Amino acid sequence: MNKYLLILSLILIVYACGNPPTKESKALVEEVGTVTEAQYELIFDKVKALPNQAELAIAIIENGKVNFVGVKREQDSTVLIQNQERVFEIGSITKVFTSTLLAKYVVDKKVNLEDQIDDYLNYSLKGDVKITLKQLATHTSGLPRVPASLEALSLENPYKDFGEKELKNYLTQELIMKHKPGEVSDYSNLGVGLLGYVLSNKAQMTYEEMLQKEIFSKYGMNASTTIRSKVEDKLVKGLNDKGEEVSNWDMSVLMGAGGVLSTANDLSKFALAQFDSVNQELALSRTAFFEVNENYSMALGWSVFQMESGDVWNRHNGGTGGYTSSMIIDVKAKNGVVILSNISALGEFINNVISLAPGLMNTIGVDESAPVSNRK
Repeated sequence: MNKYLLILSLILIVYACGNPPTKESKALVEEVGTVTEAQYELIFDKVKALPNQAELAIAIIENGKVNFVGVKREQDSTVLIQNQERVFEIGSITKVFTSTLLAKYVVDKKVNLEDQIDDYLNYSLKGDVKITLKQLATHTSGLPRVPASLEALSLENPYKDFGEKELKNYLTQELIMKHKPGEVSDYSNLGVGLLGYVLSNKAQMTYEEMLQKEIFSKYGMNASTTIRSKVEDKLVKGLNDKGEEVSNWDMSVLMGAGGVLSTANDLSKFALAQFDSVNQELALSRTAFFEVNENYSMALGWSVFQMESGDVWNRHNGGTGGYTSSMIIDVKAKNGVVILSNISALGEFINNVISLAPGLMNTIGVDESAPVSNRK
């Protein structure tokens, strides 16, 4: 065992003894005790430029087994911490959960992917535009990224006052489409936020109630929620590039686009659930429905990447005013990476988090004892 691996192993053992996992965590997540030297060096290299109090909670999944790594910047140094139960805003990774709700209702025959959203809104869109549920989930709706009225707002907490009344007024009176529905995949917070809203109308439940009933309780994700007050005691404060605390985001009626708060532990459980070959709704959510190019397609919420190695990655990033997150899974290999951070997605350090996820994926399964040219 090299010196980096030994030091990190001992530190993680000390932390683990002080705060044992819950019985449910033991049942659902089999933890590995160490990270490799390459993973250790990659993480610390990405983190060293971040401001003090910056924090990353990381889950590295190899062949269905999970290793948690937590790091924090303190006094211009990087220290290891145990933070897999700490709560972060996950931003747009929420869209994966919204689309998983859609897949669940399709499998249960409660909705059809080709259903038009008019059926669940009780009003027609301006110009009688017709958009399907599938188009919302695959970003092929033709809707703009956000309503025009939000583009001019401060990014401190931009969605807070955009409620049902404002949504209806926008869709019926102000809507300007970017594309014809079904022709182009163009990322839209409005589109997936609207998906969460129409599914809520159909189910006659709040978005939170749908998540808790259909996803969070099913996979033992006990710390995940859209209600910040429920997890305030575990919440990591979001930061700007100067290390100053910033406002959390309230997503209001567009909650389905980015309103979930979660932990690395909970998201690792959701990642592990993806490896269950008999889970029809999760398989449907990962199914590619729109080809953007030969290497990239859109599934329901997930982006699907065909890697040069032949591997297939499902991926989604997330970001809010004080947080950046990333999640990648390789279902066939049962590998994955989850990264949650309190690094603003609006600043210059976002790439330190976003680029770390594929970097770590590429270290999984590498034999460090072999010469570089022979590593697999």
